[in-house]
Amino acid sequence: MYKKFLVLSLGGLLTLGSVNSLSAAAHFSSVPIKHNAAAKDLIGRWDITMDEDGKSVPSWLEVKLSGYSTLTGYFVAGSGSARPIAKVNFNDGKFNFTIPPQWEKGDQDLVIEGELNGSEIHGTLTTSEGKKYNWKGVKAPYLKRTSAVVWAKPIELFNGKDLTGWKALGENQWVVKNGVLTSPHSGANLISDQKFTDFKLHVEFKYQKGSNSGVYLRGRYEVQIEDSPKDTHPSSVLFSGIYGFLSPNEIAALGPDKWQVFDITLIGRMVTVVANGKTVISNQEIPGITGGALNSNEGEPGPVYFQGDHGPIEFRKIIITPVK
Repeated sequence: MYKKFLVLSLGGLLTLGSVNSLSAAAHFSSVPIKHNAAAKDLIGRWDITMDEDGKSVPSWLEVKLSGYSTLTGYFVAGSGSARPIAKVNFNDGKFNFTIPPQWEKGDQDLVIEGELNGSEIHGTLTTSEGKKYNWKGVKAPYLKRTSAVVWAKPIELFNGKDLTGWKALGENQWVVKNGVLTSPHSGANLISDQKFTDFKLHVEFKYQKGSNSGVYLRGRYEVQIEDSPKDTHPSSVLFSGIYGFLSPNEIAALGPDKWQVFDITLIGRMVTVVANGKTVISNQEIPGITGGALNSNEGEPGPVYFQGDHGPIEFRKIIITPVK
């Protein structure tokens, strides 16, 4: 029965066309499919780039069909987690929605307005402080892999001596002490010179009480490092979660001031996270970029990057095994 209703719902989108404007109740009209743009063409995932006063900032949008005619979704702004969209209003190729502020300084809702133009979208975002920025987006790639995985030789990304092979984004506070890569206080993020597509990554790390960091895969998907108590209910924003998207099945953290291990496998969008020997995320799909991503070019290889702006953090063994 569910499948039957789903087919009918999609059929309704194909034949009924667009959603009425924000000022009216958002229901489908009887406009035929030959109209400029149908709501069905907006459904899917979009990789977005914001122009914030000349600075390119990555963003992401997913639009879904809920029931017969309502469009909902998720949105990732320049920072923060994926935020739910209660309703996407669509009419004649144009759409809009609002989301409440999260880590932004202002108290107004963010307003996103856009237009569908073939395989692209573009529009504006008005921030919680009233600033307006232009953005454009393209359909996100599926990243589905069909060939068998063949692993290359492991690569040690950290030589235990200095920052060779790494660069800081901003004024550098990272140092190497006794073979340990250390960020003693909040400062710049650290990015590997080498870029990768699919890989296995072994990372050993230690955080102080109350500290926070993250390991970014391809520079776009954050595996959260946070001082999360073991008895805390698992969440995508806590230890070993894919920030804002995927929750671990348990909090396998050992606690502050102890060396811990992530073994992460990323193939296309499919990720497995083993935290301290326990598989907490097993071959799950990462829908899109997480807040703090370097860019939204999901089809391209990217670096490993460590978050250094959320408190003290230490790393030692960093070994990556790429796919041939």
